[in-house]
Amino acid sequence: MTVLPCRSNLFVQHKDLYQFLLTVQKKCIKNNCRQIVSISQQIDLVDPLLVLDRFTQANEINFYFEDKGKGEAIAAIDALAKLQIDGTDRFTKAEYFIKSCLKNIINFGSSNQSFFGPHFFCYFSFFEKNSEVDYPFPSATIFLPRWQVAIKNQSCTLVTNVTLNADVNIQQLLHNVQTKIEFLQSLKHYSPDIDFSTNFYQKSLTNAEQFKYSVASALEKIQSSHLSKIVLADILDVKSSNRFDLVKSLNNLREIHPNCYIFSTSNGKGQNFIGASPERLISINNQQLITDALAGSAPRGKTPAEDAANANHLLNSEKERHEHSLVLNFITQRLCQLGLLPQILAPRLRQLSNIQHLWTPISAVVPANIHPLKIVAQLHPTPAVAGAARDIACAEIRRYESFERGLYAAPLGWIDSQGNCEFIVGIRSALIDGDRARLYAGAGIVAGSDPEKEFAEVQLKLQALLKALV
Repeated sequence: MTVLPCRSNLFVQHKDLYQFLLTVQKKCIKNNCRQIVSISQQIDLVDPLLVLDRFTQANEINFYFEDKGKGEAIAAIDALAKLQIDGTDRFTKAEYFIKSCLKNIINFGSSNQSFFGPHFFCYFSFFEKNSEVDYPFPSATIFLPRWQVAIKNQSCTLVTNVTLNADVNIQQLLHNVQTKIEFLQSLKHYSPDIDFSTNFYQKSLTNAEQFKYSVASALEKIQSSHLSKIVLADILDVKSSNRFDLVKSLNNLREIHPNCYIFSTSNGKGQNFIGASPERLISINNQQLITDALAGSAPRGKTPAEDAANANHLLNSEKERHEHSLVLNFITQRLCQLGLLPQILAPRLRQLSNIQHLWTPISAVVPANIHPLKIVAQLHPTPAVAGAARDIACAEIRRYESFERGLYAAPLGWIDSQGNCEFIVGIRSALIDGDRARLYAGAGIVAGSDPEKEFAEVQLKLQALLKALV
């Protein structure tokens, strides 16, 4: 991929850009080819959630990602290039698609900006193939957006990806881009309309006895040493008197769960998958990888004393520490198999608004020849969302769970042209379809698990998500 510098104020004085596009177009005519140009520009601060709200068309796929702790948010709208596939080699094909696209992209803009240049947005389902024929997302989607607005450290970057060929009117193209920028700059911060009307929600509650029976059955398998852990998920189906307001729900999620990764993706057919995940799968910045072992949990207390007691019990519980060590050992072994040298950081607590987890960050240096998707493929699914041994646990999940996991507990994230990336695990999530929503949450079952307590933990997670959606 070629990177070309430019002067500041590229659209105020866009003579440089015009000349650049003209030169690229001449090459396209000469070689009878198409060329993708990725134009990066710093713009005035605008909330990417507001961009998602105002820019998105119903028939366009999009992606939203926010990490309040790092002061980062990104909205990616409409696909210039897209790959949607199923099957065992989905990660390999996704990697090839990204590399092929990058060979045909030229950058224009300052590479010093945060979120400069093309980013590819990816979401994969939990299983390599969905068993439910009409599940609304394929098992892998990777796309290069037409428009991308990102904030980092109070700096805002717009990336516009365009295709050039012999037929493109460059003056019209620049005019369209300029019009979008002017509209963007007229937007401020997202502020939800206050709605005092009360909606009635019908909840089709999950079958408590069925879930507890599954936990008890899984415990028998664990005792007969077929398994050491399995993660069982449950769902909550909700119907509203009105359509769900996606942007309001996302705004609620980021207000209620400031320590989580807020995410949303649309299939362009009316369905969205959204959530507030506490779990990062991998983050790579300048070849420095961070991943998390996050397993073992306890509720937050109603008083500081109760909270401290719960935290202390979590830190000292043999059952919770065993569950955590399964995840930690799995991640370090899988990274070693790729030739990486994982460094285990000091264990700590990850305390969220309604729940706390045992958490061990793991770091490693990633050589340039190892693509981020190789690491994603190697790690997904971790025992934190599947179990151990992984293959046996996944087969058992299919048997116990009567619904399609789809994007639940699966990798969602972005990759840039330099191999930087951020992938999270799509837990504490919901599939939104008009006035209906299906909420997902799970619990890790190990020796010593109690069916009543595991059911209570899952309901706690589901109710926290429901509160944000409504």
